[in-house]
Amino acid sequence: MKNMKPILPVAMATLLLACSVGPDYVRPTAVVPAAFGESAPWRVAQPRDNAQRGPWWHIYEDPRLNGLMEQVTLSNQSLKAAEAQFRQARALVQAARSGYHPQLHGGASLDRSRSYSKNSGSTSTTYLLSADASWELDLWGRVRRDVEASRAEAQASAADLESLRLSIQAELVGDYFQLRTIDAQKRLLDETVSSYEQYLELTRNRHAAGVASPADVLQAETQLRNSQAQAIDLGVERAQREHAIALLIGRAPAEFTLTPIPLDSIPPPSPPGLPSRLLERRPDIAAAERRVAAANARIGVATAAYFPAITLSSSAGFASSSLSNWLSWPGHVWALGSAIAQTVYDGGLRGAQVDEARATHEATVANYRQTVLTAFQEVEDNLAALRILEQEAAVQDQALRAARQSLVITTNQYRAGIVGYLNVIVAQTTALELERDSIDLMGRRMAASVNLVKGIGGGWDAADLAAIDGNGQQ
Repeated sequence: MKNMKPILPVAMATLLLACSVGPDYVRPTAVVPAAFGESAPWRVAQPRDNAQRGPWWHIYEDPRLNGLMEQVTLSNQSLKAAEAQFRQARALVQAARSGYHPQLHGGASLDRSRSYSKNSGSTSTTYLLSADASWELDLWGRVRRDVEASRAEAQASAADLESLRLSIQAELVGDYFQLRTIDAQKRLLDETVSSYEQYLELTRNRHAAGVASPADVLQAETQLRNSQAQAIDLGVERAQREHAIALLIGRAPAEFTLTPIPLDSIPPPSPPGLPSRLLERRPDIAAAERRVAAANARIGVATAAYFPAITLSSSAGFASSSLSNWLSWPGHVWALGSAIAQTVYDGGLRGAQVDEARATHEATVANYRQTVLTAFQEVEDNLAALRILEQEAAVQDQALRAARQSLVITTNQYRAGIVGYLNVIVAQTTALELERDSIDLMGRRMAASVNLVKGIGGGWDAADLAAIDGNGQQ
């Protein structure tokens, strides 16, 4: 350090005058509507002091679902891979920050050489122990812009991780409620099979009494066997949904089963809040915005190549021709120096790199705006789905009540001999189709609810990215 004293004032003054070339980051604008297109109460979130707190899936108040979510966090392999990629991005921030500091190198060498004169030759040995330091002054902000870009990339990687986590959680919840929808369909068909068995027994008795034809018996049996086949067929989709859930929680399908629990609930209210908040609640939007910031900083890195690089260097050590005197003070050597380097001609390379950086920045801005528009579309789609499906469910319930009453009346007429069994079959088929449609409608409403929560970002907030500080830590 004593040897560096003459050069330190110059270095400090130079650093004080240093600047960062390239444009400073300004967050790109995006089209944000004043309110969602769907009618109240979806436009503005209302206070819900009695609502379920905690992770977003708690709004469904399903303990078994909560347990599955805990396993996703611990065992999902895609999440583990994304977490490793985030740690990689975080390490790159620290690698970029290393440019702020001098590079120190040490080494030892032994050189033995022989020289020849006209009449004789001589052999000499040189022992060298040295330490070298070099420091490129960040006059034009190349390192600062590189750190800025790396930090933004790390934040984007963190948002990518949360986006993947949210997608996997939503996929699990969707598969879970679809599984319960299938269980509800299976319960309905099992009850239908039991009812149709009674109808078959009734028809056989009427045939034995001579008041029903053999065709009536065959029609009743056909109706029964068809319902049994439909109930069996549901097993295929249920097994696939169960296997999908096993994969999401990091389990082998053969080692995982879920006992049937038929779905019998409607979606809880999930108001998304103001549209402007969507920009802070969606991790994919945050990731796209952070990549805009990184691309903006890369313009500065590319622009800095136009300016000269100034490097300070120092070396010190011991050199001797004798091993016994190698580390003695008379063998002490040192050197100080500085260098300035500037590319004079590169055939347009730097200009092309700056143009590339600017084009990359423009592409990330467009991707960011497209991500924002897509987010609003997803929210609006599911708000509309919830509203329309609720209206459809009300009409569907009326149709189902009418179909049930029609089946009762037709059955009584058949017992009285007023109508044939074909009328009973038509009433049975209509009632069963409406029952199944009602269950399917219930499942679609739950799916729209899950997709809406995913669309508004779950419980995530962009402020979480601020936890990644300049040292690349979280």
